[in-house]
Amino acid sequence: MARRNRYDEYVKKKQGIAPAAAQWRAAAYLRISREDGDKEESDSIATQKDITREYVDGSGDISLTGTYIDDGWTGTNFNRPDFERMMDDIKSGAVNCIVVKDLSRLGRNYILVGQYLEMVFPLFNIRFVSVVDHIDSVKDPASINNALVSFKNVMNDEYCRDISNKVRSSLDRKRGKGEFIGSFASYGYRKDPDDRHHLVVDPAAAEVVRSIFQWFLEGMSIIGIAKRLNQMGVPNPTLYKRQLGLRYRHPTGEICDGLWPDSSVRRILKNQIYAGDMVQSRTRTKSYKVQVSAAVPQEQWTVVPDTHEPIIPREQFEAVQQLLLRDTRAAPGVSHVSIFSGYIRCADCRRAMAKKTACQPYQTYRYYVCQTFRKGDRSACTKHTIREEKLYQAVLATVQAQIQLAVSMDELLRELQKRNLQASRSSRLEAMLQLQEQEREKLAQYKADLYPDWKSGVLTKEEYLTLKGRFDSQLEQVERSIAGLREEMRQYRQSAAAESQFVQHFLKYRNIRELTREVVVELIEMIYVHEGGTITILFQYQDEYQRLLDLLDEHGLSAKAG
Repeated sequence: MARRNRYDEYVKKKQGIAPAAAQWRAAAYLRISREDGDKEESDSIATQKDITREYVDGSGDISLTGTYIDDGWTGTNFNRPDFERMMDDIKSGAVNCIVVKDLSRLGRNYILVGQYLEMVFPLFNIRFVSVVDHIDSVKDPASINNALVSFKNVMNDEYCRDISNKVRSSLDRKRGKGEFIGSFASYGYRKDPDDRHHLVVDPAAAEVVRSIFQWFLEGMSIIGIAKRLNQMGVPNPTLYKRQLGLRYRHPTGEICDGLWPDSSVRRILKNQIYAGDMVQSRTRTKSYKVQVSAAVPQEQWTVVPDTHEPIIPREQFEAVQQLLLRDTRAAPGVSHVSIFSGYIRCADCRRAMAKKTACQPYQTYRYYVCQTFRKGDRSACTKHTIREEKLYQAVLATVQAQIQLAVSMDELLRELQKRNLQASRSSRLEAMLQLQEQEREKLAQYKADLYPDWKSGVLTKEEYLTLKGRFDSQLEQVERSIAGLREEMRQYRQSAAAESQFVQHFLKYRNIRELTREVVVELIEMIYVHEGGTITILFQYQDEYQRLLDLLDEHGLSAKAG
């Protein structure tokens, strides 16, 4: 008999026959999300709990098995921890009834909600109850399949879409104003305690960022930097943020178990936020329903300059960006790149030259050779080669000569300042601008007086129109003169700043005795090797250098290298 009863129960279950009274083991499912616009008190977890429990207590045929809460999870998808836990309990047979406050608590994606109501729940013989919507799939089967349910699901979905658009629009406005809207500040910064949309420097992490930039400029490879940080025991950004008590997650950080991968070092070197600029909108979710982020093209990023204190001077940051564009690979097992890596090319085919080593019994030679010639394409380029030692000495001598030229120019600039020639030029432009602005005010007043004179009979209409046209023409001419003078003053100030920039960069290395990677990166644009081993060096700041020469020549002065 017992075996027969178990068989009958099995058949009833397969046929979807409802369990007898008091056999409904209910899960109260509660959900809320600020992203979905759930701000009303009626949507709070406490309110949902009261409503579902009151319903279960008064039903007479339902017992509450468990409460499943997704606090802070969107209803646009079903990837929610407690919903998934509830589904596991349904599959195991621990739960055969779901009670929610209303349909929007189950979800706001009308397609997925419909699938669960019409396919998934019936498949598992689940009784579904929505208290506020008066839906009960057992007591009133028609209540779950009528048009009103579909309409409510669509409205819930549309409400979520509207909220998503409003939130996105609001966040875009904040990004445009340079306000930080991320959940976690970039490594090296923290959210300002007084303004969560503003970043302040985190001293400990910022020091690591400065070291990464400095080591890279000194010639350390990206992989070498990562190894050095790991040898020093510096926690990677993910572990560091967790040590601060932040609930931060990053796929790379999880895999590396606190160690620095080279990808993290590269991201830091390329992140413009360290120069003081706010960079956001680098990723965007595909849809309010599909919470998957996709990369945004760089030209569409939101960049607002000078929004917070920089960790890296802008000039140093730009030098690193230029260096990242060059071919600066280190040899296997070597942590530093060659001093000239990425800065030496063949003068004819313009390809990067490869560094080679020739080991002889009595000496080891290191030299650079044109890659086109080395790979056998003799018709495309001839043999261009130079020994590293010779190249080093030639570049050092040329840099020293350029520095002496900068010293000479600095002395001449000081002489110009003594003569007050630059100051007089600036004063002359300002005086001319002031005169033109006074003339504009006078003409504008004359023009303003014409209309009252015409109305009072002092001027005829013809005289009024003639004089008005004349004053308009003179005002246009004065406005053009003012614009021209302002542009000349702007260019003059830029020129003066550029002139001093050229001198200052080379004067930094006034007493140089040896070349370093940092010197090459800051002062040299490219080194070209000609056939026969001669070289041409293209220095940085060539435009500024030429403007300075023109200025000195204008005043009868010339600079010579010592």
